[in-house]
Amino acid sequence: MGTAEHEVVIVGTGFGGMGAAIQLGRLGIESILMLDQADDVGGTWHLNTYPGIAVDIASVTYSYSFEPNPRWSRLYAPGAELKAYARHVADKYRLRRFMRFRSTVERVVYDPRSRLWTVHVAGQEAVTARILILATGYLSHPKRPDIPGLDSFAGKVIHTAEWDHEYALEGKRAAVIGTGATAVQLLPEIAPRVRHMVVFQRTPIWVAPKIDPVIPPALRGVFERLPISQRMARMASSTLLELMMVTGALHNKQLPFLTRSMEKRCAAHLARQVEDPELRRKLTPGYSFGCKRPTFSNDYYPTFLRDNVQLVTDPIDHIEPDGIVTTGGQKHVIDTLVLATGYKVWEKGNFPAFDVLGKDGQELGAWWDANRFQAYEGITIPGFPNLFNLPSPYSFTGLSYFFTIEGQMKHVARCLGEMNKRGARSFEVTPDANDDYLRDMRGRLASSVFLNGNCAPANSYYFNQHGEASLLRPMPTLQALWRAGHFPLSHYRFE
Repeated sequence: MGTAEHEVVIVGTGFGGMGAAIQLGRLGIESILMLDQADDVGGTWHLNTYPGIAVDIASVTYSYSFEPNPRWSRLYAPGAELKAYARHVADKYRLRRFMRFRSTVERVVYDPRSRLWTVHVAGQEAVTARILILATGYLSHPKRPDIPGLDSFAGKVIHTAEWDHEYALEGKRAAVIGTGATAVQLLPEIAPRVRHMVVFQRTPIWVAPKIDPVIPPALRGVFERLPISQRMARMASSTLLELMMVTGALHNKQLPFLTRSMEKRCAAHLARQVEDPELRRKLTPGYSFGCKRPTFSNDYYPTFLRDNVQLVTDPIDHIEPDGIVTTGGQKHVIDTLVLATGYKVWEKGNFPAFDVLGKDGQELGAWWDANRFQAYEGITIPGFPNLFNLPSPYSFTGLSYFFTIEGQMKHVARCLGEMNKRGARSFEVTPDANDDYLRDMRGRLASSVFLNGNCAPANSYYFNQHGEASLLRPMPTLQALWRAGHFPLSHYRFE
């Protein structure tokens, strides 16, 4: 048996990776190395700094339940406050001593003889670990659109995940490609700054009214002095979101009125803000509410009423050095191109983020592609011992991501606790347990909007390349959290 340099290596220092490190500390594990290709903590909240960025889940739920933040300034906190919260967590729980930044993992390899993972890092010595935790996130690798001529554009190109704050937008003729949740936040912020802005829309988004009041200092003081008050606010917000978003989406067959009521609310919001019937038509989604991530905004639709903003729904044919040409032959001359095109999700390079070679030399991405996307309880995969993969299929509960993180923290604690109790050196989920979980997830999706609604026009990242909605975990959040701490230990093989 080999000796590991570190008991655990965690790849990623976002909230998932930090949550895992905190749980390891509770288990008494101090031999930890955390690697991240960025230069500071926070994951997506460190990398994304585009104008208008904010959380789109109520702030009271967007934190660890054991580390509430009573200092959010608004109901939906701006991105800088999420970054500050990440730094606070790293400092309070003394996680920086484990962190090594500017470290890009290229591949990881499991050796069944030594039962160790070897982590290969670009430009650095490889490191070994007994346990490997991948916390690379769902949305962490920016996606550039596959449009002919994109590389020929002679002007400035900015992806929203790599915002250039040194570049002045004032007076520019800009184009924005994409109208997802990021664009909903971005467009109202930059429209007043540019001379002209063309927005290219492939798929409209459901937008509901946004109730986003400032949280008064007096109420923040109450949250700080009486933490139970913030826990109650968290519970109320989570219950409402579960009813509106999760229950409606997962039980669309039995409760179709929930998604229909949200569609009516969004349509009424659009009608109140946009009088022009043709513009309303272009901005109205043709897919069922819930097929694609919806969002909230009060100033997105009014952006399209500005004299300097033009909405284009004709498909893009190609890009030239000085502009964008649609399939109808119209050319839009621009000098600045903003890509609000999101992230890789199911593509290789994100799921997984790099080559992950298991005990038989099987590469995880290839295994998923051949056997469908799957992971037991959304965290472990047969054939990949001593590995917790946090951004896994059927893992995201659909509420604040922190519910998913804390459920996975429970799973890690139960699994590693049993491993330690038995004096085992490795764990691996059994194929039968994994197969049963996959059947359970697919069975639960039978009642969801993903199979009963009209999702074909949505172009949603919820769906993988095989047409399966394998991102969300189709069960009530409380049930998912309970199962994370009570799964049968017989579902694992400890050696």
